[in-house]
Amino acid sequence: MKVSRILSLNLLLAVVLTGSMSSCSKKSSSKNVSKATGWKINDPKGGFQFASKYQKQETGPGLVLVEGGTFTMGKVQDDVMHDWNNSPNQQHVQSFYMDETEVTNMMYMEYLDWLKRVFPPDQENYKNIYTGASPDTLVWRSRLGYNETMTNYYLRHPAYAEYPVVGVNWIQAAEFAKWRTDRVNESVLERDGFLKKDSKVSSINGEKTFSTETYLSAPTLTFGGDDKIVLKGKNNSKAKAPKAGKDGAAKENKNIYAQISSGEISPDYRLPTEAEWEYAAAADIGQREYNSYRGQKKYPWSGSYTRSSKRKYKGDQLANFKQGKGDYGGIAGWSDDNADITNKVKQYPPNDFGLYDMAGNVAEWVADVYRPMVDDEASDFNYYRGNVYTKNKIGDDGKVEMVTAETQKYDTLSNGKIIARNFPGEISKVPVDEKETYLRVNFSQSDNRNYRDGDKQSTRFFKFANSEGGDEKGKKKDNERMYDSPVHNVSVDSLGNMVRKFDKSSKRTTLINDNVRVYKGGSWKDRAYWLDPAQRRYFPQDMATDFIGFRCAMSRVGPKSDKKKRPRN
Repeated sequence: MKVSRILSLNLLLAVVLTGSMSSCSKKSSSKNVSKATGWKINDPKGGFQFASKYQKQETGPGLVLVEGGTFTMGKVQDDVMHDWNNSPNQQHVQSFYMDETEVTNMMYMEYLDWLKRVFPPDQENYKNIYTGASPDTLVWRSRLGYNETMTNYYLRHPAYAEYPVVGVNWIQAAEFAKWRTDRVNESVLERDGFLKKDSKVSSINGEKTFSTETYLSAPTLTFGGDDKIVLKGKNNSKAKAPKAGKDGAAKENKNIYAQISSGEISPDYRLPTEAEWEYAAAADIGQREYNSYRGQKKYPWSGSYTRSSKRKYKGDQLANFKQGKGDYGGIAGWSDDNADITNKVKQYPPNDFGLYDMAGNVAEWVADVYRPMVDDEASDFNYYRGNVYTKNKIGDDGKVEMVTAETQKYDTLSNGKIIARNFPGEISKVPVDEKETYLRVNFSQSDNRNYRDGDKQSTRFFKFANSEGGDEKGKKKDNERMYDSPVHNVSVDSLGNMVRKFDKSSKRTTLINDNVRVYKGGSWKDRAYWLDPAQRRYFPQDMATDFIGFRCAMSRVGPKSDKKKRPRN
């Protein structure tokens, strides 16, 4: 009787264990089963493939994470001009990445070196690419000052390698960010086995380059369509070799390339928006307790003074700026800010996000087109003025149209400088049209730079019967423009000579137009007044100075933060 009872108990236990093991196996295998169809995901035989083991976004070179949140944008502690320029408004910024330091001369020189090797300036097709990207070193000259040393040495001499680059206009800064995006993604794809090893240095020329957008849209056209560089199938270390079928022959994998769904490709490097830059510079996270800020900071650091109170560095300036008339760095033998012009990056303490030189050293370009006010009624989330939407150009054959040396476009700026609009190997872009805008409520046109402030609906000359406004070509008359700014024209005559037409009108009332960009932060040339992160100024996007540099940003994809929320810092 006892034996049979023991046997029955053992049998029951075995059944329970078997059931629990089978349920566990079902749970473990359910990770790769679709919740929509029940089909197997990442089946080596084919079907839906997805990066189910993806963890989180990889931090790009030089970047640090800035956790997003809400803040008061435009709130300045000192407003001696009583300007309409800084109207406080509540904004929310998503998490993003930002360069730890300003872009240095060495970083920009790497860009110039790449352009010179890939697009040699001595070739007729490429002669304007390198010169168009080169900084304007003449910005250092002064009518009543001897600055020829900086003119000749600042950009290229190794003594200035870790100093922030200057003489770069807004357009050049934006092009550098695009180039950086392609080089970083190119390196990652090579590391992960999607591109031939060392192809980024050994296999490139003007006809064989890597473009992130080209790779995503038409990978077979990357590197000029060289399938020995752009790997797929069994040559791809990420792709598993296919098993042999019943006939003993293994079918070759086709079209196995990295895509956005793979997780390897990072979002674009770009200039930060004004809201992002100001939020990152203010770094109010250092003043946070629970879900509120304990007061407003005047500078990127805590306190109301520009000098350090720490015993070891007591009296030293916390940023590089002009301290008074004729005083750019104190007297000899005392460190003070230890700089007369710019200074090496990382020479002053970082703010609470870990970002260096968010006040002083050089002011910095941001992405936004300037307007006197921030229209928080239209947007209080990721605010940005400057959207110009484009799409890939499709040729007559139904395929994307590539930029070649023959079809490459150049822009002649108002000051006569010629800059490449795109590079061979990239996809040609055109403005969005009715196919994208018809019956939409969130946008209705390609160019939105003057939306709600300077567009045709904003002017008193707007006529509802004439929806396009202006003359037959859509060009507005001088007295119908919202902002009556100078119009300088540069053209090339039949002999190839550049003709510059300077606007000599004495009736212009402003310098504001759709081609002036915001720059933020104080510089080595500015007084402490401009160190406040909320201060804002503007400058033409095609001009450069000896005190404006830039740093790059990258959008964050996925969760807002990698850390759990904490009551206090």
